[in-house]
Amino acid sequence: MKKLSFRKLLSANDVGATGGHQAGVLIPKGETELLRLLPHLDPSIKNPSIMIDFFDENDNSNRFRFVYYNNKLHDDTGTRNEYRITGMTAWFREKNAQAGDFIEISGVPKTNQYFMKIVSEEIKVNENEPAKIQLRGWRRVY
Repeated sequence: MKKLSFRKLLSANDVGATGGHQAGVLIPKGETELLRLLPHLDPSIKNPSIMIDFFDENDNSNRFRFVYYNNKLHDDTGTRNEYRITGMTAWFREKNAQAGDFIEISGVPKTNQYFMKIVSEEIKVNENEPAKIQLRGWRRVY
């Protein structure tokens, strides 16, 4: 099977720069292709999670929590219904990840082998072209 890669522009909140919570990234439920790559989390269980080992570009293993916060499905007053990869604060600091960098997650489906890296890309601006808006969210990398 072919390796699949997905990339997301990091926000200050993602990298923990706002101080609001531990660093981590949201994976919207609509990102079905990315969610199919990651381990299945049973929605009948409240807030199911699994620890996943991701390998970086230096082949170092880093363990993060993949969680489906789904208390909206289990509690009358629940508000959350989202997937996240959490516990990333130290790794983001080690990689000097900043808002505006990209995080890339990749893997080969059904192999339980996952890779993650930070990508810093300079945006080249051509004054003769109209400005482009950078949308946040995940996109498939080919």
